Amino acid sequence: MPVFANAEQLYSARGTKLGTSQWWTVTQRMIDQFAEATGDHQWIHVDAQRAAAGPFGTTIAHGFLTLSMVSALNAQIYGFEGARMVINYGLNKVRFPTPVQVDSRVRAGSELADVAESGEALQLTLNTTVEIEGSDKPACVAEVLSRVVF
Repeated sequence: MPVFANAEQLYSARGTKLGTSQWWTVTQRMIDQFAEATGDHQWIHVDAQRAAAGPFGTTIAHGFLTLSMVSALNAQIYGFEGARMVINYGLNKVRFPTPVQVDSRVRAGSELADVAESGEALQLTLNTTVEIEGSDKPACVAEVLSRVVF
């Protein structure tokens, strides 16, 4: 796992694949907790009996649950040493090509697409893909923007 201690290291890593996270199982409990936290109780997420007869044959994770996992998955891919602050700044071009069925395993891979100065921070642009074990299509693709201050 690359660990960046300064701007020069980040600039030199621009355009490189940083790595891949470990697999993470998406459980019904996670889906239900996300539904509670967000108020999104749509049956395709939380009603196993109805979802079994639905288009996916089972419950599926909310797309935004999958997206919210990106920070934790990216923390397994790269890190910072001596940073005073690292924050999520935003997202670009987010897509959910394939739903994540309950009990599926997902993992993320990220490439450091760009590094740019933004005040006292460095803005990182990461191309992140969340894949589903055994699926040809990803669960989520996103351009993730983070800011780091050393």
